[in-house]
Amino acid sequence: MAQSGFQEMVMAFLERLAAARSPHTVRSYRSDLAQLSEYVESLPELKEPAIRRWLREKGGSPVTRARKLSALRTFIKHLQDTGSLTEDPAAGIEAPYKRKKLPKSISQQQAEQLLDQTPVGKSPERDKAILELAYGAGLRASELVSVDLQDIDFDRLEVHVKGKGNKERAAVFGNVCAEAIKAYLNGERRAAAGEKALFVNPKGTRLSSRSVQNIIKRWALNAGLPVDVSPHTLRHSFATHLLDGGADLKTVQQLLGHESLATTQIYTHISIERLRETVAKAHPKNKK
Repeated sequence: MAQSGFQEMVMAFLERLAAARSPHTVRSYRSDLAQLSEYVESLPELKEPAIRRWLREKGGSPVTRARKLSALRTFIKHLQDTGSLTEDPAAGIEAPYKRKKLPKSISQQQAEQLLDQTPVGKSPERDKAILELAYGAGLRASELVSVDLQDIDFDRLEVHVKGKGNKERAAVFGNVCAEAIKAYLNGERRAAAGEKALFVNPKGTRLSSRSVQNIIKRWALNAGLPVDVSPHTLRHSFATHLLDGGADLKTVQQLLGHESLATTQIYTHISIERLRETVAKAHPKNKK
């Protein structure tokens, strides 16, 4: 069956989206808009009743409906930008209430407990360097494994990484992290010929994100920390601890590589919750 005009517009939108968003986002949008194509076969059919029926029958949970509506709004914006659509057929549809989950983080004491323990595993120097860089620079697992040797600047204490959407940024780290990386480079690192990756596996090739997750989990368990500690946990902890220490939100946004300040603002809620806990424990009016 030949593609309908609406499907062709969806495909053109996804091709444009791929240049700016991650493959995961593109796959998600493709899935959602493919479902919408079952209800809308041509652009004139893209009306509020059809959209509401799609969301009602395919939406599932409020979180899923909100995601689908967000994908649709981005698609509609694309249609308006290209002149294919003048009005927004979804303008009258409100997104379902979606309570934001606060990112999980560990305390500064737990972070010290994790990083200062006796190294474990077959490649302790490499693993120590990974944890120090994950927490010390707030990197994602995908960013950690993408770091090449040339991306590390020990003089400026910087690492150049590619974040979401292939956007480059310089993340900074401290002297302790630098010493851990140097110890790994001068000791355990044995790379295959021509391998540029900083972190390599026993075969000498670039380490995978899954391996980084397993390393951090193993170290967390050995330190007696929760079983769900992950690279993302360390990234969230990095941001939270900076704010707790007095860093401003704009600085944390730049260090994390967030495009929007609103994304970074969720960490202020964590700090406020910690303040509440401190008041509840220490304020004389809260003591029995």
